[in-house]
Amino acid sequence: MNTKLIAATLVLAVASTGASVTASAKPSCAKGAAVGAVGGHFAGRHPILGAAVGCAVGHHMSKKEQRQQQQQAQAQAQAQQAQQGNQGQTATQQSGRR
Repeated sequence: MNTKLIAATLVLAVASTGASVTASAKPSCAKGAAVGAVGGHFAGRHPILGAAVGCAVGHHMSKKEQRQQQQQAQAQAQAQQAQQGNQGQTATQQSGRR
């Protein structure tokens, strides 16, 4: 019971301080920090270290997801350009045949 109370208090403390600290930080860092703090508390009584690692992991995962989205958008743009180029060549070839 005492452990659950401490964990709940810790989560609330991280959430309340996270609101003021994360004004400039990304939400992925805040989420990772909250999860890391709870995990660090239960793993070895190191909630601050857990929050720091959780923030770093959350930030890393966010960056990774952004890179994947950018690559997908770039691939789609290239595919559209190639498709438009093929349509232009087909129209030019057809008008040249007449």
